[in-house]
Amino acid sequence: MQRKKHWLAIAAATYLSSCATTEKQVIPATGSEQIAQNTLIQEWQGPYQGVPAFDKMNLDDLMPAFDYLTAQHLERIDMIASNSKAPTFENTIVALEKADRDMGRLFTYYGIWAANKSSPEFRNIQRQLVPKLSAYNSKITQNQKLFDRVKAVHESKAVKQMGQEEQRLVSLVYDRFARNGATLNSKDKERFAAINRQLAELYVQFGNNILADEENYILYLKKDQLSGLPESFVKSASAIAEKNGKPGLYAITNTRSSMDPFLRFSTERALREKVWNNYYNRGDNNDENDNNQIISQILKLRHERVQLLGYKNFASWRLENRMAKTPEQAEALLLKVWPAAINRVEEEVRDMQAIADAEKANIKIKPWDYRFYAEKVRLKKYDIDSNEVKKYLQLDNLTDAMFYVAGRLFDFRFTPVKEGSVPVFHPDVNVWEVTKISTDEHVGLWYLDPYARPGKRSGAWATSYRSHTNMDGKATNVLSSNNSNFVKAAPGEPILVSWDDANTFFHEFGHALHFLASNVKYPTLNGGVRDYTEFQSQLLERWLLTDEVINRYLKHYKTGKPMPASLIKKIKQASNFNQGFGTTEYLASAIIDLKLHTTDPEGIDPRKFEKETLAGLGMPEELVMRHRTPHFGHVFSGEGYAAGYYGYLWAEVLTSDAAEAFQAAPGGFYDKDLGQRLVKYLFAPRNAIDPNEAYRLFRGKDPKAESLMRDRGFIDSH
Repeated sequence: MQRKKHWLAIAAATYLSSCATTEKQVIPATGSEQIAQNTLIQEWQGPYQGVPAFDKMNLDDLMPAFDYLTAQHLERIDMIASNSKAPTFENTIVALEKADRDMGRLFTYYGIWAANKSSPEFRNIQRQLVPKLSAYNSKITQNQKLFDRVKAVHESKAVKQMGQEEQRLVSLVYDRFARNGATLNSKDKERFAAINRQLAELYVQFGNNILADEENYILYLKKDQLSGLPESFVKSASAIAEKNGKPGLYAITNTRSSMDPFLRFSTERALREKVWNNYYNRGDNNDENDNNQIISQILKLRHERVQLLGYKNFASWRLENRMAKTPEQAEALLLKVWPAAINRVEEEVRDMQAIADAEKANIKIKPWDYRFYAEKVRLKKYDIDSNEVKKYLQLDNLTDAMFYVAGRLFDFRFTPVKEGSVPVFHPDVNVWEVTKISTDEHVGLWYLDPYARPGKRSGAWATSYRSHTNMDGKATNVLSSNNSNFVKAAPGEPILVSWDDANTFFHEFGHALHFLASNVKYPTLNGGVRDYTEFQSQLLERWLLTDEVINRYLKHYKTGKPMPASLIKKIKQASNFNQGFGTTEYLASAIIDLKLHTTDPEGIDPRKFEKETLAGLGMPEELVMRHRTPHFGHVFSGEGYAAGYYGYLWAEVLTSDAAEAFQAAPGGFYDKDLGQRLVKYLFAPRNAIDPNEAYRLFRGKDPKAESLMRDRGFIDSH
């Protein structure tokens, strides 16, 4: 999942990072010494066109920096709006592109505190900052003189004579204003702004409640409660407990990276149930961190806001400028796959129940049993032990494997920077310089923050601290970042990950490559269409199973021997194993998301709505949504994926179709011609080309959902 920022969407996405470029910062003589010395305001110094001063971040500087820079930015906005000259592309659209550079640097730091280094002190400041953020955004989007100029450029004859990138930029900037209240009368604008302020506060509260439940519901075990758990996991759990002041115990943290392997391997069924409940009830514990009431408020406010704009519901507004276009088309894709997915779940449960019965377990499969017995089925059907597979999935080797793929496809070389030459925000973070192999040209930096820790939000994501632009005639480099939550190994031990986590690692690296490969002129074009931007990262997962990666990098952590051909064959044969579980838990979340945003929100009880809607769909009782509504951060801690979680499946149709193209190519997944087209049409243009057009340029045709069904083994591939 990628995370990016734009100045018109800051308040709606509290965890976002910057995509701005640097610009000389001049502190006026009237500025106080405190402002002049504020690190968060200063131009980035050092090598690589300047880098964030993460080592000098001071939380006390955040509010003063925000107040100073927003005032400065709004002055620039007023100058653009009040320009006495007739509106042109240069004096209006390009001027807007340049106006927020300093804010971009500030929000890089803000994003780090929000996502990687949260603390009670930061959350307190964040609560104070959020209303200011919303008001600041509204002053821009509701500036009538500014919008009049944007509209004049948008409707001018000169647009038709512009280049493709310029036309795309004008259209995107105009739509951004129009879709955010610029066309409303003064009374409705005031209400629109008030709603945004309320929503921004609720998003922060929702996210902080999830983080609180993740931090507070840690399960500490004794040595006799560890049966079935892999040695590497036990050592990690011991190290975490000791770090938390509980030596001699073993910590099972309330995150997916800890929950998933515990449910997969622990033989202690009662403990599996407890860990499962802790994780899936985040935000739903009827306490001060319960999110159900917040969800109700968010849904009502979103609905009211889009009605001011004339839309039937939030989903209709959200999908209008996405590939799906309408919620009906998005839901149609989800429901097309749903029957095959739940049928496969029934098959999987029958296989699991048969093993449980044969073992005389005297149980009926429950959600906390699914992963555990799926492992037994995997072992029986394919003779694959996930714990054995992990021994070949060492984090350092996987990192090198990603670099190899980036070299073959993108001509990128990754070289570790000299220790201390680039500031980092935590000792665990490492940095690489990215250069072109063929020309030695500098491209940018790649930061990796791999481990789970208190104050860091769960999951995995990618972001950029600076994106490519050559708007000023000279290209800026890219500062990209990947962030994971792997459980840190005990000192001296290798970090071994699951096959699913290895896929996710490649997925998020795909986002980073999307940032690094950018070749757009204007900052706004580094954005993306949400049901398209997941495609590039999903596609990169496919290279994990290529022979080149397997033979070079999937080596046993003790012996160094490559993964044996027999095990590789089993993994490939089992590539669609447990697909019912994976597809159904995802689809359930995506369908609930759409239905919540196409239903009149008045009187909705989120807990009841979730239960009744899933029952109506025939949701199997042996599993739950991937993200239950009370902790669905994608949808309720911001707006990036709201009414848009379906986008992963929409993008996967493209992924499956593109994968078939590589499978049919003479050079397979490393085919030179197809690889060049991949970069040229699907990565480098970012949002400078309409996604449908970009895909047709790459593939020569539109994708079909049947490729997805074949890919998941739901229909015959022959």
